[in-house]
Amino acid sequence: MTYRLVVFDVDGTLADSFPWFSAVFNDVADRFGIRRVAPDEVAAMRRCGPRELLAMLGVARWKVPMIARHMRALKTEAIATIPLFPDAGKMLAAVAARGPVLTVVSSDTEANVRAMLGPEKAALVRHFACSAGMFGKARKFRAVLRRFGVRPHEAIAIGDEVRDAEAARAVGMAFGAVTWGYTDAAVMRACGPDLVFERMDEIASALTPPFERRRRPPVAPTIVPTSTPVSVPAGVPMSAPRIAPVIAAARGRPFRPVPVRRSHSVR
Repeated sequence: MTYRLVVFDVDGTLADSFPWFSAVFNDVADRFGIRRVAPDEVAAMRRCGPRELLAMLGVARWKVPMIARHMRALKTEAIATIPLFPDAGKMLAAVAARGPVLTVVSSDTEANVRAMLGPEKAALVRHFACSAGMFGKARKFRAVLRRFGVRPHEAIAIGDEVRDAEAARAVGMAFGAVTWGYTDAAVMRACGPDLVFERMDEIASALTPPFERRRRPPVAPTIVPTSTPVSVPAGVPMSAPRIAPVIAAARGRPFRPVPVRRSHSVR
C-alpha cells in the first residue's frame, strides 16, 4: 500500500522514554493520590489499554489533564537523558526520501518532541500536532488530514499504544503498530493493526513511494485496412463528392449518393 501522509507517535515509537516514565511514575502517583506501581506490576500495566490502565491505577478522568501537564514539565527537565531508539533517525530519513509527508501527533509538547528528535531529524517533519489529550488523538489526526488535503485512506498512523490504533480507526486511517514501545507487543498485534513492525528498519520498506503518476503509453491510432488500395487519377481534384465513389469502388461497395435537398427561395 502507498501513503501520501505518515503520522508518527513519539514516546515509545521514536523515543525510548519508558525507562524515564517508570522512574518518575511513583513520585507522580504520590503527588496526585493515585496507585503506585510495584516493579513486578509493570508488565501487567503494559498489557492494559488506556481505559483499563486508568482503572488499574485508580485515576479519575478529570485528573488526567493535570497529570499530563505535570509529566510534560518533568520531562522537559530530563529531556537530554531520553534517547531515540536506534536507527529512528535513519528510518525517518528513508521514509521522507520515499515521498510522503511526515508529521507527528503526540501527547507531549512540541518543544519536548523537537528536543528529543534534534534539529536535523525534526527538519524532516512537516508538521507537529502536539499536546494531544489521552483520548484526543483522533481530533489531531483529522486536523492534520485537513491541513494537507489528504483523504483518510491515503494516510497511516504509526504508534505503540492501543489508543493510537483506536484514534486511527475512528478517522478511517490505516494503523501500523510497533512492538518495542509502551504497550506489550502481543496486545498491539491483537488490536487489529494494518501493519506490524518488529524492527525500525521495516517501516521505510513497507511505505512504498506514494501515488506515483504513471504516464500511460501513447495509444497508436487505429487504421482500418482496405481490401484494395485506393488510387486517385492524377490531376483530378478530390473534393468530398468526387472521392466518395472512388473509395466505395475500391472497397467493393456500391456508392449510394445522398440526395441533397435544395431550398426554394420565397419570392
